[in-house]
Amino acid sequence: MTSIEFVTLEVADPAAGSFYSTAFGLANQVRLAASEAPTTGFRGFTLSLVVSQPGNVDALVDAAVAAGATTLKPAAKSLWGYGGVVQAPDGTIWQIASSSKKDTGPATREIDEIVLLLGVEDVKASKQFYVDHGLAVAKSFGGKYVEFVTGSGPVKLALYKRRGLAKVAGISPDGTGSHRLAIGGDAGTFTDPDGFAWTTASETASL
Repeated sequence: MTSIEFVTLEVADPAAGSFYSTAFGLANQVRLAASEAPTTGFRGFTLSLVVSQPGNVDALVDAAVAAGATTLKPAAKSLWGYGGVVQAPDGTIWQIASSSKKDTGPATREIDEIVLLLGVEDVKASKQFYVDHGLAVAKSFGGKYVEFVTGSGPVKLALYKRRGLAKVAGISPDGTGSHRLAIGGDAGTFTDPDGFAWTTASETASL
């Protein structure tokens, strides 16, 4: 069963790494590598922090903003729960969400799941590509959304239509150049149809 142990964000400023430890308490799950690869607009992916209650969403959003993030969508209730969207200083977009609409205890910054959402042009084609590379499908909703079984690794993987993902994030879907993202797992070394690169743990070093 394929596992994703970490994602590597390629950043122009190595000092950006302090944001993730300060705001989210992330270390091994999110790594950084220096890169000047050109990129403009939407980089084609988001990362999600799934938490147990609205108070935890607010705590993480507040910590992110205090550490230098920009609010793209203020935290608010929706049909599916409660959540908000922020953009880290390096440009990475983070969704912070809970399926619960009520707090059941004191607010913390405890994270239940990290989900990497790849915005792709053809969900069905990308789904088949990943199945051919050994990933098993956990949930699939036609050509709109696919979630994979990603084993015991801390990062979950899902596919979403690029334009739909940008809409969820509250930004324009337009963008060109590098994703500035590498996925570190045990599926092998390859690049998917939308240009997202997979590496093995030994090939990706953190700053």
